[in-house]
Amino acid sequence: MSFKELGLSDVLLKGIEEKGYTTPTLIQEKAIPAVLQGKDVLASAQTGTGKTAGFALPLIQLLSEKPITKRRPIRALVLTPTRELAAQVYDETREYARHTGLEAAVIFGGVKQHSQVARLKQGVDILVATPGRLLDLQQQKLLQLTQVEYLVLDEADRMLDMGFIRDIRKVISLMPDRKQNLLFSATFSPEIKKLAATFLDNPVTVAAAPENTTAELVNQKVYRVDKAQKTELIIKLIWEGNWHQVLVFTRTKHGANRLAQKFQKQKITAAAIHGNKTQNARTKALEGFKTGEISVLVATDIAARGLDIPQLPHVINFELPNVPEDYVHRIGRTGRAGASGEAISLVSADEVAYLRGIEKLLEMKIETEILEGFEPTEAFNEPQPKSNQKPQQRGGGNRSRHAKNRFRKKH
Repeated sequence: MSFKELGLSDVLLKGIEEKGYTTPTLIQEKAIPAVLQGKDVLASAQTGTGKTAGFALPLIQLLSEKPITKRRPIRALVLTPTRELAAQVYDETREYARHTGLEAAVIFGGVKQHSQVARLKQGVDILVATPGRLLDLQQQKLLQLTQVEYLVLDEADRMLDMGFIRDIRKVISLMPDRKQNLLFSATFSPEIKKLAATFLDNPVTVAAAPENTTAELVNQKVYRVDKAQKTELIIKLIWEGNWHQVLVFTRTKHGANRLAQKFQKQKITAAAIHGNKTQNARTKALEGFKTGEISVLVATDIAARGLDIPQLPHVINFELPNVPEDYVHRIGRTGRAGASGEAISLVSADEVAYLRGIEKLLEMKIETEILEGFEPTEAFNEPQPKSNQKPQQRGGGNRSRHAKNRFRKKH
């Protein structure tokens, strides 16, 4: 199927062609026609599946079919959980709308509001925003949502995880009841279904990939190692493998900072990205990583959510997450779009329960090795069967089942 067969206009097709896209992804095939028909949509799709175009293209077309007024009130709102995702959605939307005459803008916290407010005053058709900054500017009467015709909640599951549910409900209350609503989430968890039921009207349900397909292109491996030797081992892997683009995950912000500094001392270009970093620092680090100026990006889970890094070959879990579903998010950043990828986890004795929880979630054993010179001295004790020491999960007991389905989708 071609983009033209989906019912998109020649103006949009020109923008798509300029970006080098020729064939729509599965989520685009399913979502675009439904949106163009004016239907509410509940979609299951992760970053890397082409979901942004799945909602941006039809919204741009619907908006461009109506007269553009001189004042340009906000007619379409896209809510995202993180600054990085907001910036990426804005960049893509602006490129798609290049030949339509529509204006797009992005607002998020972590930076001064002056330039964002100035941009809003010029008139905006499509606004991409994080909930906190949006409500802040609305309360200052610097923007209005009374003429919004289209609402998109992007990565709604992560917004719920980050505690944005009250903000989301507040935003919805500020908009007209009659509008077209689109909700994109990695899973259809009970929480997401409950949220969808509050504002979606008889939605069309679409998914980015059929259930039970596997991520064959992600090669997963565990190295058993003492905690004290993890830094030395990861440096050895990077140097000997001559790796130049590695995304490393830590559990904490301070841990990310310390590890990035240790890489730098070993002449490995590295930067940390987490919630305590300024937006400018995060943007600079990500751009440097994408261009190759930075070889290693050390990140926490929340900061990395929404990062879309094409052709990422290596993901390393310096520490395993205590929530198995977060492991799925982490390794899903490699092995995308037909490219092979490697996901390595450095596991110390105190993390065995986390490893078993991940394996149970994935219904598979992950290949485990011990490297010469890094033989662990700590006992690798198994969790007790009675408690199973299952890592505490956030957001309810059904997340493991949904995470398993997500892992099985091709990234």
